[in-house]
Amino acid sequence: MGSKVISNAKQFFNTLRCLQEEESSELTYEEDIQILKMNGGKFDALNFYSGNQTIFVCEKAVPKISAPANQQVADTSNSSTDEVDDGADVLQTELGPQPLTIMKARELLSWYTLSQNAGLSGENNSPALHPLWVRCDMSDPAGTVWFGAEPVCVSNKVTGVKLYSVTCKGSTVDKRSLITLEELKQEHKNRHHPSSMGIKGSARFTLFGSTVVENTIIESQSSVTVDFKWSHVESILEIPPLSSTAVLNIKVASGDMRSPMFEMYRELEFLQTLADGLRTGETEWMEPLENMSAVNLTKAYLEELQNATKTLQDQAAKTAQIPKTKSETDTPVLNSFLERGDLDFVEQLWVRMRKSVTSYQDIGDCLKLVTEALRYGDIKPWIHRDSSSSLSKLILQSYHQQIDHVSLTGVTPVNMLLEMGLDKMRKDYINYLIGEELTTLNHLSYYLSTDVDLQEQVIRLRKLHHLLEMIMTCSAFLGLPYDRLFLLTQSCLQHYKAAPYDKEHEFKMQIKPALISHFYQKEHPILWGVELTSGHGPREVRTSFQLSDRPLVDHVIFETDYPNETVSGDSDEPAFFSTMLCCSLVSFA
Repeated sequence: MGSKVISNAKQFFNTLRCLQEEESSELTYEEDIQILKMNGGKFDALNFYSGNQTIFVCEKAVPKISAPANQQVADTSNSSTDEVDDGADVLQTELGPQPLTIMKARELLSWYTLSQNAGLSGENNSPALHPLWVRCDMSDPAGTVWFGAEPVCVSNKVTGVKLYSVTCKGSTVDKRSLITLEELKQEHKNRHHPSSMGIKGSARFTLFGSTVVENTIIESQSSVTVDFKWSHVESILEIPPLSSTAVLNIKVASGDMRSPMFEMYRELEFLQTLADGLRTGETEWMEPLENMSAVNLTKAYLEELQNATKTLQDQAAKTAQIPKTKSETDTPVLNSFLERGDLDFVEQLWVRMRKSVTSYQDIGDCLKLVTEALRYGDIKPWIHRDSSSSLSKLILQSYHQQIDHVSLTGVTPVNMLLEMGLDKMRKDYINYLIGEELTTLNHLSYYLSTDVDLQEQVIRLRKLHHLLEMIMTCSAFLGLPYDRLFLLTQSCLQHYKAAPYDKEHEFKMQIKPALISHFYQKEHPILWGVELTSGHGPREVRTSFQLSDRPLVDHVIFETDYPNETVSGDSDEPAFFSTMLCCSLVSFA
């Protein structure tokens, strides 16, 4: 019997070693067990322990249907029974990760532990294997959802294994049913008999994100959360003290209608539509915001300039007042922070065209009207000195009655309109960032460069817009002071110089708890945890307890009176799921 167990342990060890050394990230073991190699930070229940280190995850293998089998069923099966069976198989492929039985999980853990003991297995366990975590079906009295094992190394030699168990309980609003801090301390003492014990608290609060209106959750892809860490925890669910370290996690998705940047987002979307059309040859035009056609709007604007009798400065002041469409006047007052009163001729033409063009023909016809007016001297518009668009260059030439011929065919009109939009929006962003003293032109040089092609210029503008979205969220909704906004601006500018545009990226920034205390001190955390530790170095052991508004595991279903989402009913008391991690140290002789 003993030799059989050791043989199984060796086989399991060799399988894990092979997966660890190969580039592949998964394999099937014993036909019904799937072993994955992945980042431990992806698992909420393990993140408290494993951080971002690579781990092995064992779970039940879910059969998948091959394409030929699907085809065969479709071709040869007509009975209702076959159709039901096929539907069941298809459903099975859509299941999430599945747990193993407690008995099987313990067996895998014992093989892993034996294989690390060179005295028993005879295996060369250097370098040590990645930690192993096994999904469990919660069928034991403790409600175990994970078993884990991690080699303990001293001088590159495996001298023992730390064994972990993670247990969970369904949500409850009854705080009296939760374990107390003293009970948690006693649990740690009973397991490890420490001479001294460290204790750390952590919590996460949502400062901005999804909102609840009349018991209905309105989801938002934007969120600002804050993570607290502190020592000297005195009670379960205590509010983080002002002496805590706090880090903001800022994730802002463009297009949120609550954002002060929403109108700029719509302008950027039109710009992106033009860029996509040039790249793919297909354009999905946005609904026009003006009732008047693009050509008629352009004609009216040119007539306004022709009939003007005042000086160029007076004309600029007059034409800077662009009539608001209904969509603009209905937007929040906060949108005014990016509105400039010094729009030149090209920028005002862009504003009219981006709200009205619905075809390439519109663009060509509008620009033809403008170039003819310039060629015949009907208008003498003013433009900013640093304007770089093709139309701006034609206007400069018109001052000297020498205009190059421009063939407004093919993609030329779209290129010209795209340049106009890029020029205008870059100035909008510069005006705000420089005006608020959040950066300098030198730091913006990467984002303002016109030496790259138009597609790259649009990408860099999107990066700049993403930065402004975060700044405005933190300023308008959180009221962060200048020094924090300045630091966030510099961090984002530096990040996006090297990184690709990523709307899902989460920016982090340290902050003093006192600056946001009015946001979190009267709120309930979405995650609260305490960790007890004793021992030092590789022999450190821990016991942790976490409360969360959502279950931290995705492979079991909790039997509870409350849904798995945040409970927001008539009661002011939140419902918490509890997760506990315990550790044992096994030393090899």
